[in-house]
Amino acid sequence: MLSRVANGLYWMSRYIERAENTARLVDVNLQLLLNFRNLNDSTLAGHWMPIVQSTGDESLFTQLYTKASGENVAEFFVFNDANPNSIVSCIYHGRENARTVRDQITVEFWGELNRIYLFLRSPAARELWQQSPYDFFVEVRNSSLLLQGLADATIMRNEGWHFMRAGRYIERADKTTRMLDVRHDTVPETGEPVLTHQADALGWSAMLRSCSAWDAYKALHGAEVQPALVAEFLLLSEDFPRSVRFCVEHLNRALRAISGVGEGRFCNDAEKHAGRTLAELQFCSPADIFKTGLHEYIDQLQFKLDAISDALFQAYIFQPFQAETDNVLQQQEEQQQQIR
Repeated sequence: MLSRVANGLYWMSRYIERAENTARLVDVNLQLLLNFRNLNDSTLAGHWMPIVQSTGDESLFTQLYTKASGENVAEFFVFNDANPNSIVSCIYHGRENARTVRDQITVEFWGELNRIYLFLRSPAARELWQQSPYDFFVEVRNSSLLLQGLADATIMRNEGWHFMRAGRYIERADKTTRMLDVRHDTVPETGEPVLTHQADALGWSAMLRSCSAWDAYKALHGAEVQPALVAEFLLLSEDFPRSVRFCVEHLNRALRAISGVGEGRFCNDAEKHAGRTLAELQFCSPADIFKTGLHEYIDQLQFKLDAISDALFQAYIFQPFQAETDNVLQQQEEQQQQIR
């Protein structure tokens, strides 16, 4: 497979996943505000700025807007073309990557991706957003889930499909850590976090909903929200599809399917980093996380995910430039070795 094709499929999948995660994050936090009274500018800024910071877009946001109101943050994350992580930007970049690898995806997949792109660019999207933000976000989430289903149901299980899986799971793991880190200012630097007031419980339950984890969490732990249990569930669960451990495990499988290298060995740094990170998650306990500190542990985890992404690029996407004279010299050297 050509490196540009692998790159297109990988980033197409990442952008689609990112759009869905952004839709859930903004939707849940807009709904969370309905539970609070006496909201002023300071309270709103305290609610929205951690979300902007969690995506790494604080500098860009402060350049574009004077205050962190719900209207400004929603516009920034939904329709603003200047924000590369907005929903509109993500779907645009996902579609552009898909367009360059059109022969690698199916008609059904392309049709749905093109449909959601044209919808977001149409006046109907703005109209739906103004009438019902909830219905707007449902449209985006459902389209992303449909694209995942179409990928699994219609695309050949070849290298391209595995690059798509790698992009999906590394993006999902990254966004789960970022959503969890939104709550880091409500927990101690080290030690097990506990609830101090009702607003904290609402915030933690909203964070679970942002990860589509509320029902799964309730089935396991009941409706009482405990920050320590939430952190353990989203980081270390081996069964929940959006936990970091689950995502890294499937990312590791995708990388090994691409290279054909089995467990316990590696042929590039991406596999080495993925296997090591998975082992650390498998043998990590909640006590280890809280001893390090939730925020510090998440920072380290995000650094490891970035290392996997960078190593994947170096292994499969980046091809160092080689001058024609170098090729000639290499061929001559190989010929001399054959003569000997």
